[in-house]
Order: sequence, then structure tokens, then C-alpha cells
Amino acid sequence: MLAWLDEAAAAFAAQVADTPRMVTRHISSLTFEKPARPGQIIKIYGEVAKVGKTSLTLNMEARRHSVYNGTQRAIVSTQMVFVRIDGDGEAIPISEKVRQKYRDPKDFT
Repeated sequence: MLAWLDEAAAAFAAQVADTPRMVTRHISSLTFEKPARPGQIIKIYGEVAKVGKTSLTLNMEARRHSVYNGTQRAIVSTQMVFVRIDGDGEAIPISEKVRQKYRDPKDFT
């Protein structure tokens, strides 16, 4: 499950930052709230919590989906941090366009 969360979050981070060069820096603690059994459909959701100079913080949640009644139950949630890197693996700034798009609305008050 952790590998799925990391892979989904990395793809989401790359999409948000508009670059394929994003690496996992941190995964917060995980608490599995419900079990997931073989054969169950797992859906993974993410949202941008914060955009820093070189990093993105994402809130991620995995849910099991019932094909019988359409309900979803949260299995696990976590916060993950990804860093944009260059070809040498050094942190580089996330574009200003991306930072403006995900700017905290409280910054405008």
C-alpha cells in the first residue's frame, strides 16, 4: 500500500509542479484505519497542502471502493513532501507559475 501511495503521489506531484523530476523527501506517519483485502478496488486521492520554494506538500488518502454499493472507506491517509530536482539530484525552485496557482488564499488578506 505504501508503494502505491508513493507512486500515485509522485505522479500527482509531477503533474502539479509541471515537471517529471520530483522525488519523495518525507512521508508522515501512517495509521491504517480499515483493512484492504486482495481483490478490492483501491482508489488514491491527493490534494496540494502547500507549495514551497523547492517542495510540494501533499495530503494523500487511499480508500477501498465497493463495487456492490459504490461506497468508499478510508484505509489510510498521510502527508507527503516532494522536492523538485535537477539532473544532478540537487533541489531547484518550483516555477513561479505553479507557486502562484497554489498560493494560500490567506496570503491575499
